[in-house]
Amino acid sequence: MESSSDTGVGDMAPPVASGRVAAPVPFSEAEIAAIRFGVDGLIPAIVQDAGDGTVLMIGYMDDTALRRTLSSGRSWFWSRSRQEYWCKGETSGDRQWVRSVHYDCDGDALLLTVDQDGAGACHTGARSCFYRAFGDPGGGPDGDRGVDDGAPAPG
Repeated sequence: MESSSDTGVGDMAPPVASGRVAAPVPFSEAEIAAIRFGVDGLIPAIVQDAGDGTVLMIGYMDDTALRRTLSSGRSWFWSRSRQEYWCKGETSGDRQWVRSVHYDCDGDALLLTVDQDGAGACHTGARSCFYRAFGDPGGGPDGDRGVDDGAPAPG
C-alpha cells in the first residue's frame, strides 16, 4: 500500500500556523502487534473530537499510516479510492491534531481523538461526515438539505 513518494515514517507533515503543535503518541511494538488489520491490510479508524466527543469521520489505516499517525501526532490515512497516503487537512486546511489513539478489545478498530482545525472533517464542508440520519430524509451538511455527490475529499 505504499506509493512511491510516501514510503517512510519520516515523511511527516510539519506543524503549521494554527497555533497547535503536533505531539507524537507513545506506542510499543507489542501494541502494534495487537492490531488486526483486515485481509486488505486496513483497519477502520474512527475520528472523534477531543473537546465535545462528536464523531467526525471514519478513515482507513494500514501499518504505515498508523505508525505515521502515532509518530507525527497528525492523522494519516490510506485512501482506498486514490491508492495513496494522505494527511488529513494538508489540502483543505482542516487539519487534525491527534491527542490519543485507542484500539478496541479485538484490535480490529481504532479510535482517534483529535483537535479539529478549520470547517470540519467532511469533504462536503460539514463539521462531521455523519450529518445524515435515518428518518431525516433531507439532512444536508449544514441542515441545508443539500445533496452530497459522494466525491472523495483530497484531504
